[in-house]
Amino acid sequence: MPGKKDRLVDSARRLVKSDAVFKNAALFNPFSCEWEQGDLAVTQGIVVGIGDYRGLVEHDMAGARIVPGLIDAHVHIESSLLAPGEYARLVSSHGTTTVIADPHEIANVSGSAGIEFMLRESHNLPVDIFFMLPSCVPATPMDKGGAVLTARDLGRFIGRSGVLGIGEVMNVPGVLAQDPDLVEKIALAPVVDGHAPLLSGSDLNAYVLSGMQSDHECTQRGEAEEKLRRGMYIFLREGSTERNIRDLIGIVNPHTVPRCCFCTDDCHADMLADSGHIDNCIRTAIACGLEPDLALRMATLSAAERFRLFDRGALTPGKVADFCILEDTPTFTVKATFKRGVAVRVLPHTAAVWDLKPFPCTTPDPDMIRISGSGTARVIGIVPHQIVTESLEFDLVAQDIPDIGRDILKVVVCNRYRELSCSVGLVHGFALTRGAIASSVSHDAHNIIAVGVSDQEILRAIDTVIRHRGAMVAIDGRNKTILPLGCAGLMSLQPYEKVVSQLKNLKRATAHIGAISDPFMYLSFLALTVIPSLRITDRGLFDVGQFKDVPLFVKKRR
Repeated sequence: MPGKKDRLVDSARRLVKSDAVFKNAALFNPFSCEWEQGDLAVTQGIVVGIGDYRGLVEHDMAGARIVPGLIDAHVHIESSLLAPGEYARLVSSHGTTTVIADPHEIANVSGSAGIEFMLRESHNLPVDIFFMLPSCVPATPMDKGGAVLTARDLGRFIGRSGVLGIGEVMNVPGVLAQDPDLVEKIALAPVVDGHAPLLSGSDLNAYVLSGMQSDHECTQRGEAEEKLRRGMYIFLREGSTERNIRDLIGIVNPHTVPRCCFCTDDCHADMLADSGHIDNCIRTAIACGLEPDLALRMATLSAAERFRLFDRGALTPGKVADFCILEDTPTFTVKATFKRGVAVRVLPHTAAVWDLKPFPCTTPDPDMIRISGSGTARVIGIVPHQIVTESLEFDLVAQDIPDIGRDILKVVVCNRYRELSCSVGLVHGFALTRGAIASSVSHDAHNIIAVGVSDQEILRAIDTVIRHRGAMVAIDGRNKTILPLGCAGLMSLQPYEKVVSQLKNLKRATAHIGAISDPFMYLSFLALTVIPSLRITDRGLFDVGQFKDVPLFVKKRR
């Protein structure tokens, strides 16, 4: 009896009928960046040929365009606020068939158990989820989150199905100083992602020399061009707030496109539902002037080859039959997605299983979030559509905060893993005129973070997050709007449709109190100590440039 390989070969040679043939199609070939007319033949979920084929099942495509399944080169699924199954349900409808995920959000909360959860929940989904092991848990040695993962801890996952390599190495000072544990982590696998915003010159040389191969944190064209010249892959990112494609698209040309991919990094479920996923990246890149064929190459073969996934990324013999059929419209719009030659149907919600544990922290006393004094104060400045912040200085008197006229508000971070550990800083750019917002999503330690106009509302928002064991909360006087995040305080256990609805409720609530667009995404990054410039942790303000904690006041008046 012929074996699997024999049947594939016989199908390719047209000695037997293929399982399915998609006839009269326009097929995109990312190897040559051209469209090929013909039949796409699939057997046992594998592409066996393009040409003139007969199948047990035949679909007349009537000239419809077919492209390989789309690939996200770097994403934190947790940042969608959805468990893996719901995330896959949502993005598969946008033509995505493969994602490369870094589970360092849940790993910072729950360590190895969090990684195991993500691996377990990623089986038998309409999207293949591959994982890069989180290299920096905690993000820096000074951060105190819910776990510490050593090289030995990560080594236990090497060789596991679905594990590709080492995730974004964001502790740049540790790399440059050749921290022994970090060096050992980097040596665990041949595929290593980087994370080095604004790194340049000799330090960039040393970073690349140490084994880092990619970067998704470029915000300026010159930065991306330098990293390309040093041999790095560049992931052009379009997330909820980090929208970098417009500024970087000029680096992509026929020579560089094999080193350029798309990624979403951090993208809430409502944006995925409304704007799309990698299909949105393609549309954005084309709108910015990129040749459509180069955009498709970035979204498919470039990402597959970067991660050595040689079984996908193109519709050529031997590749998995992951593809999407496009609508007959001028813009890139996915009509249907196929996984291994089978149409992806709308699947029912399957609840993830997570052991709900109470947060051991407590709501701060009012005295703990008061600030006093006057003088020149450091203020975190939000940069629209960017993850970076500015380090601003304002002359002020603490008693005058909130200063709504200058948009200076109080920001509070509470350590969610232990009691009575919190800090207070100031932030510019949220535009709140009343109320408060708080969240248990706060990269990377994921402590509770809140910003607001009154101490009373800030504390009420923090208390609500604690009572729900994780949530996003908007407070407006007596009104309260909540998105519960029962899975590690990061993800909802609900169907994505309900999460999207609750996110829209939060958007309406935050708009009503005057907030900027997507305030929770900006809030979630204020404590991220590996991105310039000024941040806040449960210890207080942190200057990324100096890589140390700094006081609120630069200079106090007597």
